[in-house]
This record gives sequence, C-alpha cells and structure tokens, in this order.
Amino acid sequence: MYARDDGAGAEMWQRLPDRSLTEAAAESFRMLADPTRLRILWLLCGAEYDVGTLAERTDAARPAVSQHLAKLRMTGLVRSRREGRRVYYRARGGHVRRLLGEAIEAATHHLSGLPDHD
Repeated sequence: MYARDDGAGAEMWQRLPDRSLTEAAAESFRMLADPTRLRILWLLCGAEYDVGTLAERTDAARPAVSQHLAKLRMTGLVRSRREGRRVYYRARGGHVRRLLGEAIEAATHHLSGLPDHD
C-alpha cells in the first residue's frame, strides 16, 4: 500500500497505523534529522559505497561515517554486504529512495518558494 494524497486514498489517512509502525517510522525520521546522514543516504540511493569513499565524498571523518552507517543500518534504512575485507553499503530499496527524494523535494519547494503539489 502506498501513501497517496488523491481522493481514493483519503480514507487511509483517517485510520491510524499500528503504534509499532509509527514508532519505527519516527526512529527512521530521527536518523534523517542529521545532515551528514542525509548526504550519506543520498549517495547510497544511487550506488554502493564503502566507508572510505563515503567519508571522502561527504567530507566527513571515517569514524563518524562508520557511526552514521551503523545507525542507518540499525533502523533499516541501509543494508550492507561484505566483499573480502571491505563492507559496501546501499540504501534499502525504493521506499527509502522515495522518502529521501520527497524530503529533498519538499525542502526545495520550501526554500525556493515554489507552490506545493496538490
């Protein structure tokens, strides 16, 4: 089920989701409240990266990137795979990409004064 703003889905917004779902979603939003984590996740939406490359691309210290990745993994926003001694990270699917894309789009509209979509 997708959250839609159209009239057909309006009824969905009248029923509260289960408490465990709202708590998990809130934890994900807490993870997205850090600009460095947002930049890391943005990169991971497009490709797989290791810690060193993410640190270089985001201009953040390797230990900080490792901590951010651990938090993103803990909340299910990022997945990892090991190849030899390296661990590669990637955003966890289309829901995460759409969530991040919508957040950036909303910020773009807010900062530029563009009207909201109905």
